[in-house]
Amino acid sequence: MNTSHTSSVSSFDLGIGDMTCASCVMRVEKALKKVPGVTSASVNLATESARVQIANVDGAESENAAQTLARLRRAVRDAGYLPLPAPGEGPKNAVEPSAWAGFWPVGLGLALSAPLVLPMLVGWLHPSGSWMLPVWVQFLLATPVQFWLGAKFYRAGWHAVKARTGNMDLLVAVGTTAAWGMSVWLWISASSEHGGHAPHVYFEASAVVITLVLLGKWLETRAKRQATTAIRALQALRPEVAHLLRGAGESEEIDVPVDEVLVGDRLVVRPGERIALDGVVLLGQSQVDESLLTGESLPVAKNVGATLIGGSVNAEGRLVMQVSAVGHQTVLARIIQLVEDAQAAKAPIQRLVDQVSAVFVPVVLVIALLTLLGWLAAGLSTEEAVLRAVAVLVIACPCALGLATPAAIMAGTGVAARHGILIKDAEALELAHKVDVVAFDKTGTLTLGRPQLSTSLAMPGEDEKFWLAQAASLQSGSEHPLAKAVLQAAKIQNLAYPAPQNLQAVSGKGTQGDVEGRRLLLGSLRWMQALNVDLGPLVGPAEALQAQGATVSALAEQLDEQKVVARALLAFTDEPKPGAAQALAELRRRGIRTVMVSGDNRGAAEAMGRRLGLSADKGEVLAEVLPGDKAAQVRALQAGGHTVAMVGDGINDAPALAAADVGVAMGQGTDVAMQAAGITLMRGEPVLVAAALDISHRTVRKIRQNLFWAFAYNVAGIPLAAFGFLNPVVAGAAMALSSLSVMTNALLLKRWKSK
Repeated sequence: MNTSHTSSVSSFDLGIGDMTCASCVMRVEKALKKVPGVTSASVNLATESARVQIANVDGAESENAAQTLARLRRAVRDAGYLPLPAPGEGPKNAVEPSAWAGFWPVGLGLALSAPLVLPMLVGWLHPSGSWMLPVWVQFLLATPVQFWLGAKFYRAGWHAVKARTGNMDLLVAVGTTAAWGMSVWLWISASSEHGGHAPHVYFEASAVVITLVLLGKWLETRAKRQATTAIRALQALRPEVAHLLRGAGESEEIDVPVDEVLVGDRLVVRPGERIALDGVVLLGQSQVDESLLTGESLPVAKNVGATLIGGSVNAEGRLVMQVSAVGHQTVLARIIQLVEDAQAAKAPIQRLVDQVSAVFVPVVLVIALLTLLGWLAAGLSTEEAVLRAVAVLVIACPCALGLATPAAIMAGTGVAARHGILIKDAEALELAHKVDVVAFDKTGTLTLGRPQLSTSLAMPGEDEKFWLAQAASLQSGSEHPLAKAVLQAAKIQNLAYPAPQNLQAVSGKGTQGDVEGRRLLLGSLRWMQALNVDLGPLVGPAEALQAQGATVSALAEQLDEQKVVARALLAFTDEPKPGAAQALAELRRRGIRTVMVSGDNRGAAEAMGRRLGLSADKGEVLAEVLPGDKAAQVRALQAGGHTVAMVGDGINDAPALAAADVGVAMGQGTDVAMQAAGITLMRGEPVLVAAALDISHRTVRKIRQNLFWAFAYNVAGIPLAAFGFLNPVVAGAAMALSSLSVMTNALLLKRWKSK
């Protein structure tokens, strides 16, 4: 049972077996929504799973959760389907099914059907001879196929009838039973009228149709397993055992199950082994292969203090690490959850399919009945009229319709995950292809996010090192990149600084607090201007530094309630990320407008923009934007009729990521940003933005192609069958081919490679 809780909603995942088409999806969803407390239910045919939201389960104990899951499973069973464990819930050491798993019913059906079809083929090649098998032999061959191998169609069809709905199984059961029953009736009632000669019967139609449908479903299942390889590959990265250090001086090394490891434990990672959990290197150095997690093809150097991601491979040296995250908190677990969420979700375009599917099968049954009655009224024989009605029932099975969207989403999210792009939901995947404006946060997104203090200037007559130490004191409790740069500069100069008092962060402006009895303020020049601080002789240097692209802050002292005086200037420089300029150029080549959003002063922002190939004159550099105003800038871009993607990595980017049509978070950023975004880039490289949009474009194209072919098979096939141009055998082959073609077309996405 996969369960997650929020303050008012609990989410349950469960597997569902025996679904065959889009109509089955609708039936299961209706059954689940009738369970008390269910607020929403989304069933995915391709993953054979359901995600159910239950209200008012806040803080539910495991017993209550188990009871809720039992009710959901009972609803699935009562609807005529098989409740199964949620995807990924099976045994950890489960054996991967072979390529031929589940083939025996198909093989048996082929063996029994072949003798029925071969005489027809031989007779067509050599019309002079009589090659048909005796009717009683045909009966013995076709009946096991009809009622033993085809039993599942009767069971599922009966459940559909009881639910006053229809599905693929009902169409197959009705159609093949009509062909089999008509053959028996002709055999019994008409044999004496043929002077001892056997009548022409249609046992081969019923047997071959069932066999072809079984073959199509088996091929479809194989294709589904290929589509879920991304999830299985990620799950396989989790080691079962970790080497734990314990005892006096932690000199003893023992093997323990990974599930027993605690945060803070020290583990040994040997060369060639997978890293068990997330942590930090304490001893040793090595190269680590993180390709299956981040898509980065080159090994990453790891030294003392470096971060390790569970599931990556230690290539060279022996490492001792301290565990920082276990269970669902690890990066790997969160990646798996994001991919599973995306594959379980429905794209908005699927709603149209669901609406069509709700009425599709009843309409087909009516068309088949009208076909039968129409041909009888036109004077056609009963057997010919029945065969044409049967062909209508068989060709109309909506299997491909139900698979068209989820199959493409599974393949698209899977290939994206392999390249370090995590797509959180299907809506983001579908919407991203419409993006025509991409707004980038500057610091940490387009730049390295590791600014350095390049210049510090004190007022004439003041001690520069003294005021740098005072600034370091103010910043000693901050995680802001500029604060870290100040502390690093103080450390390099071996400056000691006292502990601050009454620290207060002023959002989007800076920091203020008391240091050794002085009330100090450190922040942006805009803030200083608002406080009427006179920079005096520092004005010229400040303007020159800004023109060179530096981010300039001022340190000031508040002497009384009315008077604040400047003490020093601090200038910071950051570097563009490697490939950032090329990434922006690639987006522009695709016809997408690029914009940089920065809180820096205009001079510094425009200087960085020029280095990245952005033009301030064209409105591609938005400077002096406070953190709280980033979302407003996104909405202003949307107001022009644009579909906007916002790319960021910090806590203050989260509102803008949520406001954008598509939020894109850098993987090295904060959890808040990753939660607000629909897409997460594990490597934090801007070039992956274009790759994510390209995957979205190709996935949506596959969805549209699949829906076209799914509808085309039915729209073209039903009239052809109704007018007698398709017999049931050909109709069965076409129906099986439609499902297979949809899955195969979706799987072509797995060949995608980043440019």
